[in-house]
Amino acid sequence: MSSDTPSRLRIYLAFAAIYLIWGSTYYFIQVALRGFPPFMLGGLRFLTAAAMLFGWSLATGVSIRPGRDLRTAIITGFLLCFVGNGAVVWVEQSIASSVVAIVISVAPLSFVVLDRPQWPVNFRSWNTLLGVVAGFAGVLLLFSEKLAAQWSAGEVSAEGSALFILLFGILGWPAGSLYAKYNPARIPNLVNSGWQMLTGAFFFLLVSAGRGEWTTMDWTAVPLDAWLSIAYLIVFGSIIGFSAYVWLLQVRPATQVSTYAYVNPVVAVLLGVFVGNEQLGWRELTGLVVILGGVLLINLAKYRKGRSA
Repeated sequence: MSSDTPSRLRIYLAFAAIYLIWGSTYYFIQVALRGFPPFMLGGLRFLTAAAMLFGWSLATGVSIRPGRDLRTAIITGFLLCFVGNGAVVWVEQSIASSVVAIVISVAPLSFVVLDRPQWPVNFRSWNTLLGVVAGFAGVLLLFSEKLAAQWSAGEVSAEGSALFILLFGILGWPAGSLYAKYNPARIPNLVNSGWQMLTGAFFFLLVSAGRGEWTTMDWTAVPLDAWLSIAYLIVFGSIIGFSAYVWLLQVRPATQVSTYAYVNPVVAVLLGVFVGNEQLGWRELTGLVVILGGVLLINLAKYRKGRSA
């Protein structure tokens, strides 16, 4: 995709990709984890996707040399692919995919907190402030019962540790997105995405090797649904979805792009409940409503500001 005068159709298709495809990746990550250890899964996913993007670029006569954009691609790839996505992959070992998606939907609120150039605007709006408070209150409500049980027991469970790690994903993804927004790449979008994914793959595989995942891996024990899931994550989640996201950050406002958080958890919840047989109680559903209500308040403030301007 070119960022020069993009058509409405391309913008709509890109938003459809990050809305629907990314919402489904939470479920397919959990299925892929039935056969692959977490860091190997992330490494294979992004390494294969980067190789395919580079191969297509070379086949179409596009240079894959990053030039001066290498530094930006490395920083963005580390924050987006390794920190942001890596946190999701890790916690889905112990937390249902639908619940992870609900927690991640608070990420747009982190955009407001981390977007320092917009602080004078964002923090002058009561809607924005209430939205941030509501979003994080929804996360606390979501895990209030589990956190209370751990506090009384005096020990940290696997779910408690996973929630702490998920906080890195909530912060890492917006941080990488904002860095990419304020440091736009001059290389083609597919090449830029390829270098970001290659960076993520490098760190995933580095940690995977350090944890000994390759020495204990039994390739014959990987079920078919895990192979199909990692193929889906490579083609749809990484090549199509991630490239569309990187491109949208160049042509649309970051807060508008972050609205994928409205649809992603709904898609993830529907797949998790009706396909993955996951169970959701009143806390999870109420937390989802409160978090999305906070995101709505923030975007309502942006909308009113745009109209008044």
